[in-house]
Amino acid sequence: MTAPIRLLSFSTLYPNAAQPTHGVFVENRLRQLAASGQAEVRVLAPVPWFPSASPRFGAWAVHARAPRAEIRHGLEVAHPRFPVIPKLGMTLAPWLLYRAALPAARRLARGFGAQAIDAHYMYPDGVAAVWLGRALGLPVVVTARGTDVNLIPRHALPRRLIQGAIAGAAGLIAVSAALKAALVALGAPDAKVTMLRNGVDLRLFRPPEDRAAARAALGLEGPTLLSVGHLIERKGHDLAIAALADLPGWSLLILGEGPERGRLEALAAAPSVAGRVRLLGARPHADLPAIYGAADLLVLASSREGWANVLLEAMACGTPVVASDIWGNPEVVRAPAAGRIVPRAPAAIAAGVRDLAAAMPDRAATRAYAEGFGWEPTTEGQLALFRQVIARAETAAR
Repeated sequence: MTAPIRLLSFSTLYPNAAQPTHGVFVENRLRQLAASGQAEVRVLAPVPWFPSASPRFGAWAVHARAPRAEIRHGLEVAHPRFPVIPKLGMTLAPWLLYRAALPAARRLARGFGAQAIDAHYMYPDGVAAVWLGRALGLPVVVTARGTDVNLIPRHALPRRLIQGAIAGAAGLIAVSAALKAALVALGAPDAKVTMLRNGVDLRLFRPPEDRAAARAALGLEGPTLLSVGHLIERKGHDLAIAALADLPGWSLLILGEGPERGRLEALAAAPSVAGRVRLLGARPHADLPAIYGAADLLVLASSREGWANVLLEAMACGTPVVASDIWGNPEVVRAPAAGRIVPRAPAAIAAGVRDLAAAMPDRAATRAYAEGFGWEPTTEGQLALFRQVIARAETAAR
């Protein structure tokens, strides 16, 4: 049997005890890779430094409450601190992240003989990771996930640094074909970019055994929409609320937390939707399947996504989706049983909901569609890529 490869995974987008849902999509992919038994992984997930854990400092204080080290789902995770300078963050972030992470990276890599660095998000993480790889003599594979290649490169200095990371990385992963095209447009050779989609945990995300009980637990009576994601502008929860005004008889659940909560609560109080919108806040990952399964449709009105895991999670629970026509989404929603792709506007979202509700797919068919997106092909693709990169590095070192 081939010996397991040894990876140091690096990302600021990774959950911790104080932020259990932060970057959970990175953790989920890594858990599947480790569960294959063909990869040993240590995780380096830096957290912004902040001096106080007092709740009066809001989101910044949450960073202070993160542990310095922990074990999550059997994986050892280190959380060194790195400084953040708000007004200069876009410019200095890669260097500050690199300098703060280097001692821990050196210690972890030597401790178990890491053979490669698995980095997530091109900027600042990917840039810093390539510098770490040079310092440690390790090849680096960077995964692009969305904003890091479709928005941040609009800024001149980050664009140059991202292009440097593209050149310095031993391999690149894109989670959708659209993101692969963006990397190529930034100068990546086509052969250097491997497209490996996100997957869905089909054991965790599945239709509830008793859907009526799941709906009763949430107090649902009529047809119900669900919108999931951080309460930030680009997730488009406000568009879902606006669409509800054209959907009499429907209600809307919003799952997530964030700075837009106050504005969304004000929108939810408007006479056209009053009493039909509920903000549920953030919920543990394990609670999501029952909520997905209780809803009739998921609405994803985002302005930007790389590969939206919530779409697959909902479909795996038997719930079809209405998703905005942006990068990545058409690659996920490709059949009537999955749902509809619509323009990103309230009227179009409402029309999509009505169209889908008029020809609602069987929930078992939606689940069957999602079963084509298990993690196995992605895990196999990662293993093949890392083995190739490691072999090249070892050959070059001889």
